[in-house]
Amino acid sequence: MSSNYTTILRRPGALGFSIAGLIARFPMSMVGISTILAIQELYGSYSAAGTVSAANVVAVAVGAPVLARLVDAHGQSRIMLPATVGSAAALIGLAAAAQMRAPLGVLLALSALAGLLAGSFGSLVRSRWTGVLSTPEQVHTAFSLEAAFDEVAFIIGPVLATVLCTSPALPSTSGWIAAVALQVGGGLWFFSQRATEPTPHRRTRRRLGTRRRPTDSAAHQPVTTPQTAPEAETRPVLRHGAVVAVIAVFLASGAMFGANDVAAVAFATELGMKSAAGTVLAAWGVGSFTAALIYGSRPWGRPLWQQFLFGTTALAVGASTLMFAPNLVVLGVLMALTGMAIAPTVTTGNSITQVSVAPAQLTEGLAWVGTAMNIGVSLGSMFGGHAVDAAGSRGGYLLVAAVGWLAVVMCACGLRTLRRARPHRSLPTGAEAADAGSTS
Repeated sequence: MSSNYTTILRRPGALGFSIAGLIARFPMSMVGISTILAIQELYGSYSAAGTVSAANVVAVAVGAPVLARLVDAHGQSRIMLPATVGSAAALIGLAAAAQMRAPLGVLLALSALAGLLAGSFGSLVRSRWTGVLSTPEQVHTAFSLEAAFDEVAFIIGPVLATVLCTSPALPSTSGWIAAVALQVGGGLWFFSQRATEPTPHRRTRRRLGTRRRPTDSAAHQPVTTPQTAPEAETRPVLRHGAVVAVIAVFLASGAMFGANDVAAVAFATELGMKSAAGTVLAAWGVGSFTAALIYGSRPWGRPLWQQFLFGTTALAVGASTLMFAPNLVVLGVLMALTGMAIAPTVTTGNSITQVSVAPAQLTEGLAWVGTAMNIGVSLGSMFGGHAVDAAGSRGGYLLVAAVGWLAVVMCACGLRTLRRARPHRSLPTGAEAADAGSTS
Protein backbone atom coordinates (compact mmCIF):
# COMPACT_ATOMS: atom_id res chain seq x y z
CA MET A 1 0.00 0.00 0.00
CA SER A 2 2.69 2.46 1.04
CA SER A 3 4.66 2.19 -2.22
CA ASN A 4 1.95 3.87 -4.31
CA TYR A 5 1.60 6.75 -1.86
CA THR A 6 5.39 7.08 -1.55
CA THR A 7 5.67 7.30 -5.33
CA ILE A 8 3.30 10.24 -5.69
CA LEU A 9 4.54 12.06 -2.59
CA ARG A 10 8.09 11.93 -3.94
CA ARG A 11 7.11 14.14 -6.86
CA PRO A 12 8.79 17.55 -6.47
CA GLY A 13 6.66 19.76 -4.25
CA ALA A 14 3.87 17.19 -3.77
CA LEU A 15 4.35 16.53 -0.06
CA GLY A 16 4.53 20.24 0.70
CA PHE A 17 1.37 21.34 -1.09
CA SER A 18 -0.59 18.32 0.14
CA ILE A 19 0.23 18.95 3.82
CA ALA A 20 -0.33 22.69 3.44
CA GLY A 21 -3.69 21.99 1.81
CA LEU A 22 -4.65 19.71 4.70
CA ILE A 23 -3.89 22.43 7.25
CA ALA A 24 -5.73 25.08 5.24
CA ARG A 25 -8.91 22.99 4.92
CA PHE A 26 -9.38 22.43 8.68
CA PRO A 27 -11.64 25.49 8.95
CA MET A 28 -14.26 23.77 6.77
CA SER A 29 -14.89 21.37 9.67
CA MET A 30 -14.42 23.92 12.47
CA VAL A 31 -16.27 27.10 11.54
CA GLY A 32 -19.78 25.62 11.71
CA ILE A 33 -19.49 24.01 15.14
CA SER A 34 -17.50 27.00 16.46
CA THR A 35 -20.27 29.34 15.31
CA ILE A 36 -23.01 27.33 16.97
CA LEU A 37 -21.14 26.97 20.26
CA ALA A 38 -19.99 30.60 20.43
CA ILE A 39 -23.28 32.25 19.42
CA GLN A 40 -25.32 29.99 21.70
CA GLU A 41 -23.02 30.78 24.62
CA LEU A 42 -22.90 34.54 24.04
CA TYR A 43 -26.47 35.14 22.83
CA GLY A 44 -28.28 32.25 24.53
CA SER A 45 -30.11 31.27 21.33
CA TYR A 46 -29.78 28.12 19.26
CA SER A 47 -31.93 29.77 16.62
CA ALA A 48 -29.50 32.67 16.23
CA ALA A 49 -26.56 30.25 16.22
CA GLY A 50 -28.10 28.13 13.49
CA THR A 51 -28.95 31.16 11.39
CA VAL A 52 -25.43 32.61 11.54
CA SER A 53 -23.94 29.20 10.75
CA ALA A 54 -26.33 28.72 7.81
CA ALA A 55 -25.32 32.11 6.39
CA ASN A 56 -21.72 30.89 6.21
CA VAL A 57 -22.64 27.58 4.57
CA VAL A 58 -24.83 29.21 1.94
CA ALA A 59 -22.14 31.79 1.18
CA VAL A 60 -19.53 29.05 0.72
CA ALA A 61 -21.88 27.29 -1.70
CA VAL A 62 -22.29 30.51 -3.71
CA GLY A 63 -18.69 31.70 -3.61
CA ALA A 64 -16.65 28.51 -4.11
CA PRO A 65 -17.59 27.82 -7.76
CA VAL A 66 -17.17 31.48 -8.69
CA LEU A 67 -13.73 31.67 -7.08
CA ALA A 68 -12.78 28.35 -8.70
CA ARG A 69 -13.70 29.66 -12.15
CA LEU A 70 -11.52 32.72 -11.56
CA VAL A 71 -8.71 30.46 -10.34
CA ASP A 72 -8.82 28.42 -13.55
CA ALA A 73 -8.56 31.61 -15.58
CA HIS A 74 -6.07 33.65 -13.53
CA GLY A 75 -4.20 31.30 -11.20
CA GLN A 76 -4.52 30.01 -7.65
CA SER A 77 -2.35 32.48 -5.75
CA ARG A 78 -3.57 35.54 -7.65
CA ILE A 79 -7.22 34.87 -6.77
CA MET A 80 -7.18 32.83 -3.58
CA LEU A 81 -4.42 34.56 -1.62
CA PRO A 82 -6.38 37.83 -1.20
CA ALA A 83 -9.62 35.86 -0.84
CA THR A 84 -8.16 33.76 1.99
CA VAL A 85 -6.88 36.85 3.80
CA GLY A 86 -10.30 38.49 3.37
CA SER A 87 -12.11 35.42 4.70
CA ALA A 88 -9.82 35.29 7.74
CA ALA A 89 -10.35 38.99 8.40
CA ALA A 90 -14.12 38.48 8.29
CA LEU A 91 -13.86 35.61 10.80
CA ILE A 92 -11.80 37.78 13.15
CA GLY A 93 -14.40 40.51 12.78
CA LEU A 94 -17.13 37.96 13.54
CA ALA A 95 -15.37 36.90 16.74
CA ALA A 96 -14.93 40.53 17.84
CA ALA A 97 -18.54 41.44 17.00
CA ALA A 98 -19.88 38.44 18.89
CA GLN A 99 -17.83 39.32 21.97
CA MET A 100 -19.30 42.83 21.85
CA ARG A 101 -22.86 41.41 21.46
CA ALA A 102 -23.32 43.15 18.11
CA PRO A 103 -26.73 43.00 16.39
CA LEU A 104 -27.55 39.72 14.62
CA GLY A 105 -27.45 41.44 11.22
CA VAL A 106 -23.77 42.30 11.71
CA LEU A 107 -22.96 38.70 12.59
CA LEU A 108 -24.84 37.44 9.54
CA ALA A 109 -22.97 39.79 7.22
CA LEU A 110 -19.54 38.86 8.60
CA SER A 111 -20.32 35.15 8.61
CA ALA A 112 -21.51 35.32 5.00
CA LEU A 113 -18.43 37.29 3.91
CA ALA A 114 -16.13 34.73 5.55
CA GLY A 115 -17.87 31.94 3.66
CA LEU A 116 -18.06 33.80 0.36
CA LEU A 117 -14.26 34.21 0.26
CA ALA A 118 -13.31 30.84 1.78
CA GLY A 119 -13.16 28.90 -1.49
CA SER A 120 -12.48 25.16 -1.70
CA PHE A 121 -8.96 24.13 -0.77
CA GLY A 122 -9.76 20.51 -1.58
CA SER A 123 -10.30 21.42 -5.24
CA LEU A 124 -7.11 23.52 -5.29
CA VAL A 125 -5.02 20.61 -4.00
CA ARG A 126 -6.59 18.07 -6.37
CA SER A 127 -6.02 20.41 -9.26
CA ARG A 128 -2.31 20.55 -8.40
CA TRP A 129 -2.11 16.77 -8.28
CA THR A 130 -3.30 16.49 -11.88
CA GLY A 131 -0.46 18.80 -12.90
CA VAL A 132 2.37 16.82 -11.29
CA LEU A 133 1.18 13.27 -12.05
CA SER A 134 1.28 11.47 -15.38
CA THR A 135 -1.13 8.51 -15.23
CA PRO A 136 -4.78 8.01 -14.20
CA GLU A 137 -3.63 5.37 -11.70
CA GLN A 138 -1.48 7.94 -9.91
CA VAL A 139 -4.33 10.48 -9.93
CA HIS A 140 -6.57 7.80 -8.43
CA THR A 141 -4.07 7.30 -5.60
CA ALA A 142 -3.71 11.06 -5.06
CA PHE A 143 -7.46 11.68 -4.96
CA SER A 144 -7.83 8.82 -2.47
CA LEU A 145 -5.14 10.38 -0.30
CA GLU A 146 -6.97 13.71 -0.36
CA ALA A 147 -10.22 11.96 0.59
CA ALA A 148 -8.37 10.50 3.58
CA PHE A 149 -7.09 13.96 4.48
CA ASP A 150 -10.65 15.28 4.26
CA GLU A 151 -11.61 12.72 6.89
CA VAL A 152 -8.65 13.72 9.08
CA ALA A 153 -9.96 17.30 9.02
CA PHE A 154 -13.50 16.21 9.83
CA ILE A 155 -12.40 13.87 12.64
CA ILE A 156 -10.01 16.26 14.40
CA GLY A 157 -11.48 19.67 13.50
CA PRO A 158 -14.83 19.48 15.32
CA VAL A 159 -13.23 17.93 18.41
CA LEU A 160 -10.59 20.68 18.53
CA ALA A 161 -13.21 23.40 18.04
CA THR A 162 -15.45 21.94 20.77
CA VAL A 163 -12.60 21.73 23.28
CA LEU A 164 -11.53 25.31 22.60
CA CYS A 165 -15.03 26.80 22.64
CA THR A 166 -16.11 25.01 25.83
CA SER A 167 -12.90 25.42 27.83
CA PRO A 168 -13.52 27.59 30.91
CA ALA A 169 -10.02 29.04 30.56
CA LEU A 170 -10.61 30.33 27.02
CA PRO A 171 -13.14 32.67 25.41
CA SER A 172 -16.01 31.00 23.58
CA THR A 173 -14.72 32.49 20.32
CA SER A 174 -11.49 30.48 20.51
CA GLY A 175 -12.69 28.03 17.86
CA TRP A 176 -12.93 30.83 15.31
CA ILE A 177 -9.46 32.11 16.20
CA ALA A 178 -7.94 28.63 15.78
CA ALA A 179 -9.69 28.28 12.43
CA VAL A 180 -8.20 31.60 11.29
CA ALA A 181 -4.70 30.53 12.34
CA LEU A 182 -4.98 27.28 10.38
CA GLN A 183 -6.57 28.98 7.37
CA VAL A 184 -3.94 31.71 7.10
CA GLY A 185 -0.95 29.56 8.08
CA GLY A 186 -1.83 26.70 5.76
CA GLY A 187 -2.98 29.04 3.01
CA LEU A 188 0.18 31.18 2.98
CA TRP A 189 2.34 28.04 2.92
CA PHE A 190 0.24 26.57 0.11
CA PHE A 191 0.26 29.65 -2.11
CA SER A 192 3.99 30.21 -1.57
CA GLN A 193 4.66 26.95 -3.47
CA ARG A 194 4.48 28.48 -6.94
CA ALA A 195 6.38 25.69 -8.75
CA THR A 196 3.42 23.30 -8.52
CA GLU A 197 0.70 25.87 -9.23
CA PRO A 198 -1.31 24.95 -12.33
CA THR A 199 -0.96 27.22 -15.35
CA PRO A 200 -4.01 29.47 -15.79
CA HIS A 201 -6.24 28.83 -18.81
CA ARG A 202 -7.80 31.94 -20.25
CA ARG A 203 -11.07 31.05 -21.93
CA THR A 204 -12.08 32.54 -25.24
CA ARG A 205 -14.88 31.68 -27.62
CA ARG A 206 -13.74 31.84 -31.22
CA ARG A 207 -14.95 29.99 -34.26
CA LEU A 208 -12.95 27.07 -35.61
CA GLY A 209 -11.67 26.74 -39.18
CA THR A 210 -11.21 29.00 -42.15
CA ARG A 211 -13.77 31.15 -43.87
CA ARG A 212 -13.49 32.97 -47.21
CA ARG A 213 -14.99 36.31 -48.13
CA PRO A 214 -16.46 36.57 -51.57
CA THR A 215 -14.11 38.68 -53.69
CA ASP A 216 -13.34 39.37 -57.33
CA SER A 217 -9.69 40.05 -56.69
CA ALA A 218 -7.18 37.22 -56.74
CA ALA A 219 -4.98 39.35 -54.51
CA HIS A 220 -7.30 38.87 -51.61
CA GLN A 221 -6.35 35.92 -49.44
CA PRO A 222 -8.66 33.81 -47.29
CA VAL A 223 -9.41 35.27 -43.90
CA THR A 224 -8.50 32.67 -41.33
CA THR A 225 -10.11 32.59 -37.93
CA PRO A 226 -7.66 31.39 -35.25
CA GLN A 227 -8.15 27.91 -33.85
CA THR A 228 -9.38 27.56 -30.31
CA ALA A 229 -9.90 24.83 -27.77
CA PRO A 230 -12.32 22.00 -28.60
CA GLU A 231 -16.00 22.44 -27.82
CA ALA A 232 -15.60 20.45 -24.58
CA GLU A 233 -13.32 23.18 -23.27
CA THR A 234 -15.79 25.97 -23.88
CA ARG A 235 -18.92 24.17 -22.75
CA PRO A 236 -19.97 25.35 -19.25
CA VAL A 237 -19.21 22.92 -16.45
CA LEU A 238 -22.87 22.42 -15.61
CA ARG A 239 -23.59 21.30 -19.17
CA HIS A 240 -21.45 18.19 -18.73
CA GLY A 241 -23.98 15.43 -18.04
CA ALA A 242 -21.60 13.33 -15.95
CA VAL A 243 -20.75 16.28 -13.71
CA VAL A 244 -24.44 17.06 -13.19
CA ALA A 245 -25.05 13.41 -12.27
CA VAL A 246 -22.23 13.51 -9.70
CA ILE A 247 -23.61 16.76 -8.27
CA ALA A 248 -27.08 15.21 -7.89
CA VAL A 249 -25.67 12.14 -6.14
CA PHE A 250 -23.50 14.26 -3.83
CA LEU A 251 -26.47 16.45 -2.90
CA ALA A 252 -28.38 13.37 -1.71
CA SER A 253 -25.33 11.80 -0.08
CA GLY A 254 -24.54 15.06 1.72
CA ALA A 255 -28.11 15.15 3.01
CA MET A 256 -27.57 11.66 4.37
CA PHE A 257 -24.44 12.80 6.23
CA GLY A 258 -26.18 15.87 7.65
CA ALA A 259 -29.26 13.93 8.79
CA ASN A 260 -27.02 11.28 10.34
CA ASP A 261 -25.23 13.89 12.48
CA VAL A 262 -28.54 15.02 13.97
CA ALA A 263 -29.88 11.49 14.40
CA ALA A 264 -26.70 10.31 16.16
CA VAL A 265 -26.87 13.17 18.66
CA ALA A 266 -30.57 12.45 19.27
CA PHE A 267 -29.91 8.72 19.79
CA ALA A 268 -27.09 9.40 22.25
CA THR A 269 -29.29 11.91 24.10
CA GLU A 270 -32.14 9.39 24.36
CA LEU A 271 -29.71 6.96 26.00
CA GLY A 272 -28.51 9.64 28.44
CA MET A 273 -25.05 9.71 26.85
CA LYS A 274 -25.07 12.93 24.83
CA SER A 275 -21.35 13.52 25.36
CA ALA A 276 -20.60 10.28 23.50
CA ALA A 277 -22.20 11.49 20.27
CA GLY A 278 -18.93 12.95 19.01
CA THR A 279 -17.11 9.65 19.50
CA VAL A 280 -19.81 7.78 17.57
CA LEU A 281 -19.63 10.27 14.70
CA ALA A 282 -15.83 9.92 14.68
CA ALA A 283 -16.30 6.21 13.93
CA TRP A 284 -17.93 7.27 10.64
CA GLY A 285 -14.79 9.21 9.73
CA VAL A 286 -12.39 6.49 10.87
CA GLY A 287 -14.07 3.99 8.57
CA SER A 288 -13.88 6.40 5.65
CA PHE A 289 -10.23 7.25 6.35
CA THR A 290 -9.24 3.59 6.44
CA ALA A 291 -11.08 2.81 3.22
CA ALA A 292 -9.54 5.82 1.47
CA LEU A 293 -6.01 4.52 2.07
CA ILE A 294 -6.91 1.00 0.96
CA TYR A 295 -8.86 2.16 -2.08
CA GLY A 296 -6.04 4.40 -3.28
CA SER A 297 -3.31 1.78 -2.81
CA ARG A 298 -4.09 0.01 -6.09
CA PRO A 299 -5.91 0.56 -9.38
CA TRP A 300 -9.32 -1.04 -9.83
CA GLY A 301 -10.33 -2.72 -13.05
CA ARG A 302 -13.96 -1.68 -13.00
CA PRO A 303 -15.12 1.38 -14.98
CA LEU A 304 -15.64 4.55 -12.98
CA TRP A 305 -19.42 4.44 -13.35
CA GLN A 306 -19.56 0.93 -11.88
CA GLN A 307 -17.39 1.94 -8.93
CA PHE A 308 -19.57 5.00 -8.37
CA LEU A 309 -22.81 3.01 -8.47
CA PHE A 310 -21.40 0.33 -6.17
CA GLY A 311 -20.15 2.88 -3.64
CA THR A 312 -23.44 4.78 -3.63
CA THR A 313 -25.40 1.54 -3.15
CA ALA A 314 -23.10 0.38 -0.36
CA LEU A 315 -23.67 3.69 1.43
CA ALA A 316 -27.45 3.30 1.14
CA VAL A 317 -27.37 -0.30 2.42
CA GLY A 318 -25.20 0.68 5.38
CA ALA A 319 -27.34 3.73 6.16
CA SER A 320 -30.42 1.49 6.28
CA THR A 321 -28.93 -0.57 9.12
CA LEU A 322 -28.30 2.33 11.51
CA MET A 323 -31.90 2.51 12.77
CA PHE A 324 -31.63 -1.03 14.12
CA ALA A 325 -28.66 -0.35 16.46
CA PRO A 326 -29.65 -1.20 20.07
CA ASN A 327 -26.87 0.85 21.68
CA LEU A 328 -24.03 3.24 20.91
CA VAL A 329 -21.39 0.54 20.62
CA VAL A 330 -23.28 -1.28 17.87
CA LEU A 331 -24.11 2.05 16.24
CA GLY A 332 -20.42 2.97 16.22
CA VAL A 333 -19.51 -0.33 14.56
CA LEU A 334 -22.23 0.04 11.93
CA MET A 335 -21.17 3.61 11.22
CA ALA A 336 -17.51 2.60 10.85
CA LEU A 337 -18.47 -0.13 8.37
CA THR A 338 -20.82 2.18 6.46
CA GLY A 339 -18.21 4.92 6.48
CA MET A 340 -15.85 2.67 4.53
CA ALA A 341 -17.97 3.41 1.45
CA ILE A 342 -17.67 7.21 1.79
CA ALA A 343 -14.12 7.96 0.65
CA PRO A 344 -14.12 5.57 -2.35
CA THR A 345 -17.43 7.05 -3.54
CA VAL A 346 -16.21 10.63 -3.12
CA THR A 347 -12.91 9.80 -4.83
CA THR A 348 -14.68 8.22 -7.79
CA GLY A 349 -17.04 11.19 -8.08
CA ASN A 350 -14.08 13.56 -8.20
CA SER A 351 -12.35 11.31 -10.76
CA ILE A 352 -15.45 11.33 -12.99
CA THR A 353 -15.45 15.11 -12.82
CA GLN A 354 -11.73 15.28 -13.58
CA VAL A 355 -12.02 13.23 -16.77
CA SER A 356 -15.25 14.92 -17.89
CA VAL A 357 -14.29 18.59 -17.88
CA ALA A 358 -11.50 20.33 -19.75
CA PRO A 359 -8.24 21.17 -17.92
CA ALA A 360 -9.27 24.82 -18.06
CA GLN A 361 -12.35 23.95 -15.97
CA LEU A 362 -10.91 21.44 -13.49
CA THR A 363 -10.87 23.57 -10.35
CA GLU A 364 -14.37 24.84 -11.07
CA GLY A 365 -15.70 21.33 -11.68
CA LEU A 366 -14.21 19.97 -8.46
CA ALA A 367 -15.55 22.98 -6.55
CA TRP A 368 -19.08 22.34 -7.86
CA VAL A 369 -19.16 18.75 -6.61
CA GLY A 370 -17.73 19.78 -3.24
CA THR A 371 -20.30 22.55 -2.99
CA ALA A 372 -23.09 20.06 -3.76
CA MET A 373 -21.96 17.92 -0.84
CA ASN A 374 -21.92 20.91 1.53
CA ILE A 375 -25.38 22.04 0.46
CA GLY A 376 -26.65 18.51 0.98
CA VAL A 377 -25.20 18.38 4.48
CA SER A 378 -26.97 21.63 5.38
CA LEU A 379 -30.30 20.43 3.98
CA GLY A 380 -29.92 17.08 5.71
CA SER A 381 -29.24 18.75 9.05
CA MET A 382 -32.29 20.98 8.66
CA PHE A 383 -34.73 18.23 7.63
CA GLY A 384 -33.10 15.80 10.05
CA GLY A 385 -33.94 18.17 12.89
CA HIS A 386 -37.59 18.21 11.85
CA ALA A 387 -37.62 14.40 11.58
CA VAL A 388 -36.11 14.01 15.05
CA ASP A 389 -38.57 16.50 16.55
CA ALA A 390 -41.43 14.52 15.01
CA ALA A 391 -40.34 10.93 15.67
CA GLY A 392 -37.13 10.90 17.70
CA SER A 393 -33.87 9.36 16.55
CA ARG A 394 -35.73 6.62 14.67
CA GLY A 395 -37.39 9.26 12.50
CA GLY A 396 -33.97 10.76 11.87
CA TYR A 397 -32.54 7.42 10.78
CA LEU A 398 -35.51 6.76 8.52
CA LEU A 399 -34.62 10.00 6.75
CA VAL A 400 -30.95 8.93 6.60
CA ALA A 401 -31.95 5.71 4.84
CA ALA A 402 -34.39 7.49 2.52
CA VAL A 403 -31.89 10.04 1.20
CA GLY A 404 -29.25 7.31 0.95
CA TRP A 405 -31.46 5.42 -1.50
CA LEU A 406 -32.33 8.70 -3.23
CA ALA A 407 -28.62 8.99 -4.05
CA VAL A 408 -28.76 5.53 -5.66
CA VAL A 409 -31.76 6.59 -7.74
CA MET A 410 -29.91 9.74 -8.84
CA CYS A 411 -26.89 7.64 -9.82
CA ALA A 412 -29.05 5.20 -11.79
CA CYS A 413 -30.75 8.06 -13.63
CA GLY A 414 -27.37 9.44 -14.68
CA LEU A 415 -25.80 6.16 -15.80
CA ARG A 416 -26.10 7.00 -19.50
CA THR A 417 -23.78 9.97 -19.13
CA LEU A 418 -21.64 8.46 -16.37
CA ARG A 419 -20.73 5.56 -18.68
CA ARG A 420 -18.94 8.03 -20.97
CA ALA A 421 -16.51 9.12 -18.23
CA ARG A 422 -13.28 7.20 -18.81
CA PRO A 423 -9.79 8.00 -17.51
CA HIS A 424 -7.37 9.43 -20.04
CA ARG A 425 -4.52 7.08 -20.83
CA SER A 426 -1.96 9.64 -19.73
CA LEU A 427 -1.87 13.07 -18.21
CA PRO A 428 0.71 15.80 -18.94
CA THR A 429 3.10 16.42 -16.11
CA GLY A 430 4.08 19.95 -15.25
CA ALA A 431 7.21 19.76 -17.39
CA GLU A 432 5.37 18.18 -20.32
CA ALA A 433 2.64 20.79 -20.13
CA ALA A 434 5.25 23.53 -20.18
CA ASP A 435 6.89 22.01 -23.25
CA ALA A 436 3.55 21.72 -24.99
CA GLY A 437 2.78 25.34 -24.21
CA SER A 438 6.11 26.52 -25.61
CA THR A 439 5.61 24.71 -28.90
CA SER A 440 1.98 25.64 -29.46
